[in-house]
Amino acid sequence: QVQLVESGGGLVQAGGSLRLSCAASGSIFSINAMGWYRQAPGKQRELVATITSGGSTNSADSVKGRFTISRDNAKNTVYLQMNSLKPEDTAVYYCNADVATEFVFHLEVWGQGTLVTVSS
Repeated sequence: QVQLVESGGGLVQAGGSLRLSCAASGSIFSINAMGWYRQAPGKQRELVATITSGGSTNSADSVKGRFTISRDNAKNTVYLQMNSLKPEDTAVYYCNADVATEFVFHLEVWGQGTLVTVSS
């Protein structure tokens, strides 16, 4: 069993910063890509940023230049540094990982979500 536990969400004023963390635990052989997605009220879940095991990143146009994804492979942890936050960044942020276990090469795992609220 593999679990993702997120932390770091909260309430921040527009222009402020937050750092999200997501730690993977359980029967992990290796972790391929990790990423962050978000879902605002009444909207579909959307990709925020992803990072491969080798460190290659991809991010949504709406967060480019403001958000930075990184990971610590030794700790099985992915981070999302969010700067210059805007009210439209308000959403539940979900961590996602493509995990290899003893039994499967690709297991998609989701965290429980952490709420980020940006006030104007």
